[in-house]
Amino acid sequence: MSATVEQRSYEDALSWLREHGFDLIEAPGTQGRVFLKKYNVSAAIQKNGPEGVKIFAYPGYLIGSEISKLINRGYQQFLKTAKTEVPATADHLKALQQFTEELKEGLGLPSLYNESLGTVSESYQYARGKKLGRWPQQQTKRAARNCNEFAFSANE
Repeated sequence: MSATVEQRSYEDALSWLREHGFDLIEAPGTQGRVFLKKYNVSAAIQKNGPEGVKIFAYPGYLIGSEISKLINRGYQQFLKTAKTEVPATADHLKALQQFTEELKEGLGLPSLYNESLGTVSESYQYARGKKLGRWPQQQTKRAARNCNEFAFSANE
């Protein structure tokens, strides 16, 4: 069963966001673009056509005055800006998720199942073996053999 969501107009979205505690800052030099801030997370939205609204800059935790990008390296998530990169803590991720869910509600955008389970990174960077993206043949065989040995010993 799918729930239909009615997208809000730009003015209705701004009104809803103000009422729900978002700080709104007009983007300098442009019309119809606003930066939002709440929970030390920021994003930007802009007018999309005569009645629509879209996300211009996706939500990111603020590090200094810069919106960070969430990067997933498999073993750890990081907040990356042009100048620095810091490990993302549980508090960072919780703030990002809360902000994103409220932003979607304010804009009238659908909340997707996989995104509501937790924060979703913009970038996934996994290192596998010496050649990125490939496991050496020998490591793959060894991993499969170890899994089979564990499965047999667990059934005994």
